[in-house]
Amino acid sequence: MRLEVRRVYNPGVTEPNHSEIVIISEPISQARLREMAAESFGDMVKAVVDTNQRLLALGGGLHSDEEAALLAQGSVQADLWGINIYPEQPRSEWVEFDSMINIRPRLGNRSRSVKDTAVQQLILEIVDSLIL
Repeated sequence: MRLEVRRVYNPGVTEPNHSEIVIISEPISQARLREMAAESFGDMVKAVVDTNQRLLALGGGLHSDEEAALLAQGSVQADLWGINIYPEQPRSEWVEFDSMINIRPRLGNRSRSVKDTAVQQLILEIVDSLIL
């Protein structure tokens, strides 16, 4: 399987494509996120956040696909966290910190969740800044 990665600079002109992973550094609309959810899992979008570069990878079938796309572009593994976003939920409830890529015993994270509340807060800030 060939992994396609593209950086979105003007998300308003981006056509939906279920097979592509989109890495964003500029905000997209919540409406665009809803479209992505409808194209994939219906009510949810898998995402990986780079907490250092403040990037968000969206659109992969697996968190590991998005993780690989970010790593290929220079992200560091320790900065990547997998989440699920439910755009139809109230904003305060739409991020779920659940992914296999979050299991990192050497870094003290022994579960699929993000246990460090400071990291959770940083993830929420990045998501809120990139999805309007």
